[in-house]
Amino acid sequence: MPLASPAEPTHGIAMYGEPALEKGFSSLPYANPEAPKGGTIRLAEPGSFDSLKPWVLKGNAAWGVGVHVAETLMMRSIDEPFTLYGLLAESVETDPDRTWVEFTLRPEAEFSDGSPVTVEDVMWSYKTLGTVGHPRYLGAWAKVAKMQKTGDRSIRFTFKESDRELAMLMGMRPILKKSQWQDQNFAESGLEPPIGSGAYVIDKVDPGRSISFRLNPDYWGKDLPINRGLNNFNEIRYDYFGDASAMFEAFKAGDVNIWRELSPQRWQNEYDFPLMTEGRVVKSEIPNERPSGIMGLVMNTRDPIFADWRVRQAMIEAFNFQFINNTLNGGADPRITSYFSNSVLAMQPGPAEGRVLELLKPFADKLPPDAIEGYSFPEGSERILDRGALRRALKLMEEAGWTVQDGAMKNADGRPFSFEILLNQSGSAMRSASETQQIHDIFLQALGNLGITPRVTLLDSAQFVQRTNNYDFDMTWYERALSLSPGNEQLLYWGHDGVTLPGSRNWMGMNSPAAEAMIGAMLEATTEDEFTSAVRALDRVLTAGRYVIPVSFSPISRLAHSADLHYPEKTPLYGDWPGFLPEVWWQEAKK
Repeated sequence: MPLASPAEPTHGIAMYGEPALEKGFSSLPYANPEAPKGGTIRLAEPGSFDSLKPWVLKGNAAWGVGVHVAETLMMRSIDEPFTLYGLLAESVETDPDRTWVEFTLRPEAEFSDGSPVTVEDVMWSYKTLGTVGHPRYLGAWAKVAKMQKTGDRSIRFTFKESDRELAMLMGMRPILKKSQWQDQNFAESGLEPPIGSGAYVIDKVDPGRSISFRLNPDYWGKDLPINRGLNNFNEIRYDYFGDASAMFEAFKAGDVNIWRELSPQRWQNEYDFPLMTEGRVVKSEIPNERPSGIMGLVMNTRDPIFADWRVRQAMIEAFNFQFINNTLNGGADPRITSYFSNSVLAMQPGPAEGRVLELLKPFADKLPPDAIEGYSFPEGSERILDRGALRRALKLMEEAGWTVQDGAMKNADGRPFSFEILLNQSGSAMRSASETQQIHDIFLQALGNLGITPRVTLLDSAQFVQRTNNYDFDMTWYERALSLSPGNEQLLYWGHDGVTLPGSRNWMGMNSPAAEAMIGAMLEATTEDEFTSAVRALDRVLTAGRYVIPVSFSPISRLAHSADLHYPEKTPLYGDWPGFLPEVWWQEAKK
């Protein structure tokens, strides 16, 4: 189906086709407009924080500030692959080729201090974020040729190049209050509470330990259809803990209201604590149809020892996925088979065909092995020692110039094959510290059979963020969620700028013209079929690049929560995804 673009101001915009919700819709389909208001929800985060500015690279920002305090011109529906509806903006307009986009602000939009949200605030926010903000904002801003005020409440962005996603991205930048920040060095981190236009204001801050947000009773947008059934709690509080074990203990004690369980084995066997048996805590499983993303051990190709794909494949062979998966979760969750697995965007098995093959052919001599022919990860063995995989790993290492000498893997000069594995002692969003430690312990045993003994370094969250932002590691734990609408952000994840630019998500240090060409084809696609082919081709380049040793993923979210917390029966396409919890949840009043 060809891309349809509005020729006049409209209430929403979709990447392909038309928005599913027509003008005048009553609420988002996954929200409950009758949800009761009130109550408090307490959530847990690992590590600590030292900043309230999530829009800059410096500092370790508290979670929730960018979610609850600042708003954007448009709001994403997580029940559609990529559709935006007006939030601060009452309308959006673009030409058929999307060479420009224009937004008109709602006249009632205002910051929490009662001052209006103006075009000047929008222009200052976009320019500041695009020049001194976090690297995630820089790429799209570099493609803006002109930003101009076209009316008292309207602003237009004209683009330098063909990129159909830019019209969407321009609706998704946080709008900050110009007068609060214009005389400061915005790139510096800080604990000054930002003034936003969102439903919540920052209420209490205990740096590094907790932050709470209070519902603004005078929130300007509380009656908008897009907000009906959202922002139901009077207070949202995030408490920070040293690691996932401490977080889980706090949940079992009733000090935290919701727990995302990442281990299917523990989900089945370890939920017999008193609050559960008394019925004060319940379990919910929430399905999704989004890509698996990539999660596992990433190898930094900036380090010469991981620059050779054969070495990376040897590490993948040594990682006995089947045994690890059985040990950690009873084999309940499937393996990540590619970056976009579990979705229609995933590369297909076997050789590339059709449009995917056409896109890859010009780069055939520079692609990683098997990108065109078809690549898959080894299955592993049920036994802890996978002898076949270790033999393959030894052969690959020998081809790359490494052999076992006197019980240690060395090169021809006698230099040992040595590297550091960097770990966050607080764990990650998708794996607890104890789980990642178990994974590494089994992996280290296998590496020992190859004469390889890595150094393992545990760091607190702040140190871990600092080192990974600057790519100061050899191997580390890596997680990258991916959506059904990949676009410009893929350059931040896999683009060549990230080889040297601090703060990108290109932790593997890849520099692949083929990958960037596939991203370019995605951005220029005018039909859904063209887009899907480009993403599948990108998936092949990434997966065959052998940058990450993937683990398992869950096609459902396992949430244990207080029995008085509820969510709508209709769950969105993306499932448990930003915009779902705590946005559409509510608390029933105690009887």
